[in-house]
Amino acid sequence: MEHANIQLVRKYFAALAKGDLAAAGALFADDIVWHQPGSSALSRTYRGKTELFPLLGRFTELSQGTFQIDQVRSVMANGDRVAATIHFRAQREGAVLSMDGADLMRVEGGLIREVWLFSGDQDAEDKFWDGATRAAHA
Repeated sequence: MEHANIQLVRKYFAALAKGDLAAAGALFADDIVWHQPGSSALSRTYRGKTELFPLLGRFTELSQGTFQIDQVRSVMANGDRVAATIHFRAQREGAVLSMDGADLMRVEGGLIREVWLFSGDQDAEDKFWDGATRAAHA
């Protein structure tokens, strides 16, 4: 039988794949902590749904609706920690982002409480989001 925390994380990725952000968001604790890596204008720690949801909307906006996790390769659990190896992609005018990554989530009480993201090429990801931010303000 699959670990309950793995089931929860698979449910999260399935909701994202369908574009059901409400269902994905319902799997987050209200006080979720989201560690957005790198050095781009979007990189920092977001605390709570009120900070996180605008970030997720910003990914959609800056990628012209193309940001997606297009592959979830492995999902593994160790107690309350769940790691997923993924591939994600996005594009905007003049740029494409396509790379492997890993998401590490802390699950507690049936909710995702903390998320750490890892990119296969953090510099390239930072350049993509910073370029999109500059283009949006031009």
